[in-house]
Amino acid sequence: MATVVTNTGLALITDLLTGLGIAPKYVGWGTGAGTSAVTDTTLFTEDTTAGYARATGTPTQVTTTTTDDTFQVVGTLTAGATLTITNVGLFNVLTSTPTLVMKADFTGVALNSGDSIQFTLQIEF
Repeated sequence: MATVVTNTGLALITDLLTGLGIAPKYVGWGTGAGTSAVTDTTLFTEDTTAGYARATGTPTQVTTTTTDDTFQVVGTLTAGATLTITNVGLFNVLTSTPTLVMKADFTGVALNSGDSIQFTLQIEF
């Protein structure tokens, strides 16, 4: 299992610091196998079928070690069909050309149609 801030995510973070970027708050999931790497720009088999769409998450600042040192997005996705989720990503836009900011892979989580799963994604600075 791996959780990474991608190279494109690092570029977006510096864009945000200079006022040029769009804050990431969209959560998507994938069903493919693989190990997340900083060079990834997409999820492993992002599920865009069966009534699925990326979810709009809620961004906040939270404290991990030092006050407000962590950017957090919480998003809930609902399965439109039976599937097994194996990876999740944080994006800066809902559609069109998104930037994958953060990605995590994990042991599959099986969902039936109508099941929901909530992801909490954190980047600590």
